[in-house]
Amino acid sequence: MKGNLLIGQSGGPTAVINNSLAGIIQEAMDHEAIGGIYGMVHAIKGLLDQELVDLRQESPRTLELLRATPASALGTVRYKVTDADYERILDLFIKYDIRYFFYIGGNDSMDTTHKVAKLAASRGYEMHAIGVPKTVDNDLAVTDHCPGFGSAARFVATAIRDTGFDTWAMGESSPIKLMEIMGRNAGWLTAATALAKDEPDDPPHLIYMPERGITMDQVVSDVLKVYDRLGYCVVACSEGMQDPDGHPIGEGSGDVDAFGHVAKGGVVEAVEAAIRKTSDVKTRHDKPGYLQRSFAALQSSVDREEAYQVGRRAVRAAMEGRTDVMVTIDRADGPGYEISYGLAPLDKIANVEHVLPETYINAEGNGVTDAFITYARPLIGEPLPPYARLAMHPVPKRA
Repeated sequence: MKGNLLIGQSGGPTAVINNSLAGIIQEAMDHEAIGGIYGMVHAIKGLLDQELVDLRQESPRTLELLRATPASALGTVRYKVTDADYERILDLFIKYDIRYFFYIGGNDSMDTTHKVAKLAASRGYEMHAIGVPKTVDNDLAVTDHCPGFGSAARFVATAIRDTGFDTWAMGESSPIKLMEIMGRNAGWLTAATALAKDEPDDPPHLIYMPERGITMDQVVSDVLKVYDRLGYCVVACSEGMQDPDGHPIGEGSGDVDAFGHVAKGGVVEAVEAAIRKTSDVKTRHDKPGYLQRSFAALQSSVDREEAYQVGRRAVRAAMEGRTDVMVTIDRADGPGYEISYGLAPLDKIANVEHVLPETYINAEGNGVTDAFITYARPLIGEPLPPYARLAMHPVPKRA
């Protein structure tokens, strides 16, 4: 079927999202059935405002540079599409002869793609709508993992390892370090802080994820036990950390986005205050925030290539006549790391949140299991460079 192609990037960007964009564009150029290759400026809102760009005009050099460029090159948006919007969207597809639609995003974006596909079918408009997975939260269902997660995981593992060295070096000046990690309801990224550990006593010493509620008393006790044993303690706290009754730890900002998602946060301040009530040990905290998803210098080579290939696979799926599906990454059973690319119905993915399994959280609720390390370590790419620890041989004192 001949027609034009439309691409959008939605939701929170990642360090590798433009690889999927480049993959779609470059694959599309190999198919004669595809005419114009258009991009929506700021996602679905750009389509509604008819702000489209001609991606065939971009140079091969630009497309290659995209692969190392973070954030959404087309711009992004958090916009909840209304029923009236969907009717207008389909009218605009007809106006611009859009027969191939690719939406790069997470849960809400997959829901939008699914609804577009259903509406087109109900109105008898032949088109192919394909979801292209993207999220640092790693919480899309069906797929083994999500493009964007591996690079964010590499960042948080590197950041907490490095701040661990800094915290130890400062001694009693600030021996407790708390780091707040993104993840509203899913603890995948917080768990990934463990991926740079070489020895059991390497930072992070404690990891708290939203899937396992925990009391503040236990958190304080855990921290002080590590401090008493090692002389310092580095803690990874999910922004979605909660108590055993499901109540959030930390007040957050109170902000709510277009999809009704409540902004989380304030976790490290709450933990810090609790520690200070119990002990006079000094604490510090860090909030890397959006750095976690946009730090392109720490792109995972695995993540980068997989993000590119899901884009190419999406176009091939459309050429095969598929619609209302998302590209998945499927991991082979057995030792080693081997994957293939598949397709899954969007109605099995849209608005379904895949959280960290219990088997990946330790019995105490303050760390991860070896099963998680086995699952996640291949995703961050090549091993992080080794660091040195001085043996600290004492110099004999003069008599």
